[in-house]
Amino acid sequence: MTRFSGKSSDSFVFDNILYEKDGYKATITFNRPEARNAVTYDMLIELQIALKDVAWDDDISVLILTGAGDVAFCAGADLKEQQEFIRRPRDYYKWMDAFIRAHEMIRTLGKPSIARLNGMVVGGGNEFNISCDIAVAANHVRLRQVGTSHGSVAAAGATQFLPIMVGDRRAREILLFNEWYTAEQARDWGWVNYVVPYADIDAKVDELAEKLYNKFPDKMRYTRQQINFWRDLSWGLTIQHARDWLAIHNTSPETWEGVESFIDKRDVGYKNIRLDMETGRDPAYHHGPPTQTCPYCETTHIPADFIFCGVCGKPLGEED
Repeated sequence: MTRFSGKSSDSFVFDNILYEKDGYKATITFNRPEARNAVTYDMLIELQIALKDVAWDDDISVLILTGAGDVAFCAGADLKEQQEFIRRPRDYYKWMDAFIRAHEMIRTLGKPSIARLNGMVVGGGNEFNISCDIAVAANHVRLRQVGTSHGSVAAAGATQFLPIMVGDRRAREILLFNEWYTAEQARDWGWVNYVVPYADIDAKVDELAEKLYNKFPDKMRYTRQQINFWRDLSWGLTIQHARDWLAIHNTSPETWEGVESFIDKRDVGYKNIRLDMETGRDPAYHHGPPTQTCPYCETTHIPADFIFCGVCGKPLGEED
């Protein structure tokens, strides 16, 4: 009879994650501490490779997901990379596919998972937290969703799963206000399971991993399958719609402003976005609706507020 065994963790070469095996435990670490462990496309691909090995290795019974250092578990999507997708929204569609697949692999792993929250948990990082079965947070950890503040929508886990975890009203508060919450608040709300001093987090994670290991593996797998019913239902009904919607709206002025303000380290111009809408400026285009045609070179779809043609350089709206 074939017995599936994963490879030695040393045989993998990753640039954005760390992958370690220790007896029955596998640990995947977001390893971009200089960027607060923010998620990139390359990280998501590496994460999928490691998760596949965890799923197939019969020697592994528990997955531990964490971040490098003590500042951040994961700060969500890398906004410098996201800036590129404003100009190439079809590439964002591909990025979103990798993000979706990584979450689905955690949920369908067939083995329990523990989120070891070593630092701040933000946006997409929180979605990785809530995709795990159990969460242990260091007592200095703070958690936050940022979609409505940063020009996106938390549509890949948070909007589907938080109402199930913390209740509808609290989920609305988290997702609409985008404020910070302490680890203790998160524990009291059911957002995380345990809060411990940072020095004790590994001991607590090991304790819980051992408890999960000392259970029947087939019964553990099917129990998780049943528990995931409501998550699977909400996810299946919404995630591909979210993927399309986010890709299409990735060129919107709201996304542009959210990403650019982060890159420029300035306050977000929420009032300017609303003013554009109130004064009739078409919110679907950053520079206004593309209604002009150059009378000289006949270039079409030039933004209406351009004075000169960007192709031939001649003034628009008049001919010699």
